[in-house]
Amino acid sequence: MTTKTKYIFVTGGVTSSLGKGIIAASLAKLLQAQGYRVTIQKLDPYINVDPGTLNPYEHGECYVTEDGAETDLDLGHYERFLNVPTSQANNVTTGRIYQSVIQKEREGKFLGKTVQVVPHITDEIKRRVQLLGKSGDYDIVITEIGGTVGDIESLPYIEAVRQLRWDLGEHNGIVIHLTLVPYLSAAGELKTKPTQHSVKTLMESGVQADILVCRTEHNLPKDLRKKLALFCNVTADSVIQSIDASTIYDVPNLMLKEGLDKIVLSKLNLESTKPDLKNWNKFVRRHKNPKTEINIGLIGKYVELQDSYKSILESFIHAGAENEVKVNVESVHSEYLNDENAGLMLGHLDGVLVAPGFGERGIEGKISAVKYVREHNIPFLGICLGMQMAVIEFARNVLNLSNANSTEMDPDTLHPVIDLMEEQKSIKNKGGTMRLGAWDCALMPGSKVEKIYKTEHISERHRHRYEFNSDYRYQIEKGGMQATGLNPKTELVEIVEISDHPWFIGVQYHPEYKSTVAKPHPLFVGFVKAALKHKKSK
Repeated sequence: MTTKTKYIFVTGGVTSSLGKGIIAASLAKLLQAQGYRVTIQKLDPYINVDPGTLNPYEHGECYVTEDGAETDLDLGHYERFLNVPTSQANNVTTGRIYQSVIQKEREGKFLGKTVQVVPHITDEIKRRVQLLGKSGDYDIVITEIGGTVGDIESLPYIEAVRQLRWDLGEHNGIVIHLTLVPYLSAAGELKTKPTQHSVKTLMESGVQADILVCRTEHNLPKDLRKKLALFCNVTADSVIQSIDASTIYDVPNLMLKEGLDKIVLSKLNLESTKPDLKNWNKFVRRHKNPKTEINIGLIGKYVELQDSYKSILESFIHAGAENEVKVNVESVHSEYLNDENAGLMLGHLDGVLVAPGFGERGIEGKISAVKYVREHNIPFLGICLGMQMAVIEFARNVLNLSNANSTEMDPDTLHPVIDLMEEQKSIKNKGGTMRLGAWDCALMPGSKVEKIYKTEHISERHRHRYEFNSDYRYQIEKGGMQATGLNPKTELVEIVEISDHPWFIGVQYHPEYKSTVAKPHPLFVGFVKAALKHKKSK
């Protein structure tokens, strides 16, 4: 549709957590629905090379791409909205920028020049921003800049945007500034001053916002929009209201109603048509009008922070809509779960998912959860560590290997049914060294997973160091737990299931990373269906 890639930069002001990622994804959805090839990237101002080593309490979940990049959770939103895979190029951190520049300096590539923030750091940012555009795969690249305007950490990114707008020329790069218009209940009015200050701060860095997207709890009256336009140097139709929504999946329609896509395309000198949101709206209708509801227990150790399991929660929304059922997810902290109280905490549930994670905290609670659902025929899905806990529980309580464990939790266990991957044993650096990204898996013909996927060959994303110990495979299979998914090259066990249980599946990979609005993940769809069946049988 267009020969030269156009760039949209999304910045945030006043406060963090306003939803830049959702606005970026919603705009991208509207542009994609008009035939444009769109992708979104995230620039993160922290000095970590990637979020892979960050505690979920600090930064929410770490989202993994097909090519094995450990990235910001916003990339999950991008994929869920657009149904287009992201990659290493879609997430850039300050740590990665500086690492790259310092490496070039060490190699003598700057020919003895003094290495500075301008031009060397900003040049590297500009190069990374344009990587996706120069691939020829996209008409429009939306770049979300993390943090809040005015942060010290964000300054090099804002400066790079200033330079890029100049380099790209007119109609090829625009800035959307997402800001907060707070409501003061004591005064009974919306206040524009924080937005004015935010835009002023942006302008002090040499960047003029083209469009304002205003987060608000109340409708913005026409005169207030005019005031914002006047004080912030934008046209009146460039002041867009982003009112609080009941679900993030409403936001594309809210932005369509506000005309965000039209004003963006107009400023980029591109043609605007009516977006085709037929399938999207079908999903939204099913999501908001369920025929019944079920209760699923999410057993984890980060349950206080919903962002820690963001992709899992969104996968339940997709699978729920597909089954026309509302999935109520009940968070159960595994540290407070044991054999004695498992019935009290889990007995009322229609299904149980044991979540991924690292480290020994809360492990015994997860094992107690698996034991209870296995013995009481409650549908079970174990993801990554959750699958490993299922293997340990089975070894302990069915095979009577009382000390069975993972060497991650107990390096001296007599029965290491879960063990460190051979190639991991010599690794000392923690960042980016796990089994990451998409790996192939062959499914056993006639198995439950083969019927769910409706194919014998799948590819799923991984993020782990420890694996099912194949030395115990014969013993475990003889006991009644089948290895129904294997990596065709390494023979590593990817999936286990118990055939005489109504629905008991553990997977070493992360199916939640591939669930989108357009393609709900078959495992989650099957799990929700099984939970619904279990509810009806009670």
